[in-house]
Amino acid sequence: MTATSSQSASGSSASNDPVLEVREWLTENWDPDLTVEAWWERLGVAGWSSALLPTNAYGRGISRADAVAVAREIAAFGAVGAPSGLGLLLAAPTIATHGTQAQIDKYVRDIVTGQQAWCQLFSEPGAGSDLAGLSTRAELDGDEWVINGQKVWTSLGQTADMGMLIARTNPDVPKHQGITWMAIDMHQPGVELRPLIEMTGHAMFNEVFLTDARVPVDAVIGDVGQGWAATNTTLQAERAGLGAGGGGAPGPQAGTIAGNLGKRAGDVAPKKQDETKNPASKAHGSESAPRREKARSHLFEFAKNNGTINDPVIRQGLVKLHTLNLIGGYNAQRVKGARAKGQDIPGMANISKLLMSDVMRLTRDLGLQIIGPFGMLHGYTPEQQAALNEATGNPFLGMVTGSALYAQAPPIYGGTDQIQRNIIGERALGLPKEPNNDKTLPFNELPKNA
Repeated sequence: MTATSSQSASGSSASNDPVLEVREWLTENWDPDLTVEAWWERLGVAGWSSALLPTNAYGRGISRADAVAVAREIAAFGAVGAPSGLGLLLAAPTIATHGTQAQIDKYVRDIVTGQQAWCQLFSEPGAGSDLAGLSTRAELDGDEWVINGQKVWTSLGQTADMGMLIARTNPDVPKHQGITWMAIDMHQPGVELRPLIEMTGHAMFNEVFLTDARVPVDAVIGDVGQGWAATNTTLQAERAGLGAGGGGAPGPQAGTIAGNLGKRAGDVAPKKQDETKNPASKAHGSESAPRREKARSHLFEFAKNNGTINDPVIRQGLVKLHTLNLIGGYNAQRVKGARAKGQDIPGMANISKLLMSDVMRLTRDLGLQIIGPFGMLHGYTPEQQAALNEATGNPFLGMVTGSALYAQAPPIYGGTDQIQRNIIGERALGLPKEPNNDKTLPFNELPKNA
């Protein structure tokens, strides 16, 4: 069954309003007694797992703002949300843009139905901000590519079934021209993962060592040697997704390793919201109601409870945080309006990524100001956190300190803030690029670590 046929089979609302349409669809199709796997099959082939995707790629072809509203409606209805992970966020948009229809049916279908989880194999120890300087090699051996190299900062690699791999297939051309984007099976013997413990105490990131790993030739997305275009699609999807904000309660983690496919859907579904108390689920066209709820975050409650809400500096910070969240919502509406006219706003994905970094830093600083000396205390394990909760009587302290420790990551992952500013300057504002010869000199002739 293709995405297009499944959508027509599910029926369509008389209205063109995607939220009203998904609400009608949920009324007819949500069944809490299904397994998560069976529910995701319904949700995915009907085009609601990622309504942002085009219709030939198991989506609905709607705007990002409308897709966020759809995700919120699914959560408000009390149904299990779309599979969480990098498959929907990054791999599916890239494959939908650069892949063949056969590749879309092979890979994207398993993504939207939660069958496979994905990770991103981009950064390397010697190629972080200069991603095009990667040195992982792919050499053709019959109908397979043989991969050797090392990747780092691989989020959720430990639960991934597939990987978005970029590797150098031709070192004799300029570095941006010899890169190829591939889908790699993470379960094969040539793939070794080593967790990286962060200062938060968690290990979301991994090192990945590739030793004679294999990728079939038909797993190349786009043309061989033209992977930089696909890579930029992945990065733009990452920046736009990170800057867009939450879209309702996310579903469980996708894939065969996470162990969620066999669970009863009703056991992991969010609590259905009372529409009389949350009219925002109906009035989705306005960002103000959900954004106001988001702005009334735990920081506001903490400040109110411990009296720091009366501190003018903290009050100013809370208002600024609220303002930045509103700006993010307005930017999403601007993009929606521009695309409705067949236009675009250059650099908006990068601006959204920068805005997210600002929000995270402000949340960190405000949180530590509000809780004061308690900000020096953090439990890195469940046992330590339980002991700390008992000692302080504040079970939410770890939320503030954990957020403060994590706040250093968003300005780095998905492209550093400096990289975002460079892109805005060069591609949106038309400023001159820094002089170099990396577009003309073959990769194997470029100086290394210069």
